[in-house]
Amino acid sequence: ATLQSAGGLLTCRALATDKGKFMPKIALVDDDRNILTSVSMTLEAEGYQVATYTDGASGLDGLTSERPDLAILDIKMPRMDGMELLRRLRQKSDVPVIFLTSKDEEIDELFGLKMGADDFITKPFS
Repeated sequence: ATLQSAGGLLTCRALATDKGKFMPKIALVDDDRNILTSVSMTLEAEGYQVATYTDGASGLDGLTSERPDLAILDIKMPRMDGMELLRRLRQKSDVPVIFLTSKDEEIDELFGLKMGADDFITKPFS
C-alpha cells in the first residue's frame, strides 16, 4: 500500500507476518469510520497490527496502554483534537506520529511539525 505524505511516498510494508515474528503495531485515530475502515484494512493486508480509535481521548488511552510503533492521527476530532492528543502524547512517548490533514490546513501542518509530528498525509488520498 502506498500513501502520499508531505515528505513523499510512504510505503507500507510489514517486517514479518509469520506467527511469532515481529508485526509492527499502528494506532489509527480518526472520527471518520470510512477512513478507519479503509486505512486499517490496507495496513492489515500488508501485515501490520492496527488498533483504531474514534476520538482523541480514547486514542490517548490506547496509545498510552498499547504503545504502538506508529500513530496516525486526524487533526479535527471530538473529545480531543489531534494537536492536543499529540501534545499530551509527547509528555509520555516519542512514538512516530503522522497527521492526516485536509489540504486547507497548511497552518495546522506547520504547527503540528513544530509540536513534534513526524509527517503529514493530505486527505483525500488513494
